[in-house]
Amino acid sequence: MNLKNLEKKLKINFKNKKLLQQALTHKSYAHMSGIKEDNERLEFLGDSVLNLVVSEYLYHRYPTYDEGKLTKVKSSLVNRKSLLLWAKKLSLGDYLLVSEEEEAAGGRQRASLLSNALEAIIGAIYQDQDWEKAKKFIMGQISTLKGIRKVDYKSRLQELIQKRYRILPEYRVKTESGPAHKKFFEIEVKVKSRIFGRGAGWNKKTAEQEAAKKALRKIKTKKQTKTQ
Repeated sequence: MNLKNLEKKLKINFKNKKLLQQALTHKSYAHMSGIKEDNERLEFLGDSVLNLVVSEYLYHRYPTYDEGKLTKVKSSLVNRKSLLLWAKKLSLGDYLLVSEEEEAAGGRQRASLLSNALEAIIGAIYQDQDWEKAKKFIMGQISTLKGIRKVDYKSRLQELIQKRYRILPEYRVKTESGPAHKKFFEIEVKVKSRIFGRGAGWNKKTAEQEAAKKALRKIKTKKQTKTQ
């Protein structure tokens, strides 16, 4: 099997090509061909690596999220649907080794086989290369997955302010207008009694995010000005 094209897509040059081939070997093919090793053990390993990388990423990205929220976001990232999209992006179905019977049943494009093979590939990368290479491979895909749709500006600002000043930013409603069922809010965010940004929206959450976004932009602009 020529796996050079897949290696290019993965951006990984395997030292042990047999590991990559094993990651693509379904148990039906192994049984049919009398091969001892299929991809299930690598899948087990890859699943653990994937979960740890994503968990660490979310832990640092969302410093204000509790365990429940972190679990929810993680579930939206690491699930069969998102892994299937990732596997299809890599055209893994073209490289899977399955039995004739499994192929006739459409196994090459089956969601479970593709997502399992993807996890096996992650396990193979970890075994063949190292933790950093496996992490880089996963992180290269996270931003394209479905789970993270919006930037959490509040969390980013809080992390920055805590690091710089060891305090939390304060959000205050400046104006509130409109009928009870459709309120419009203008909110300002302060740090050490100084206004860092203002935002507006049809709910407090949106207005706070907008205020945090503008505050981050202001901080970035000041930093660039100082370095010039």
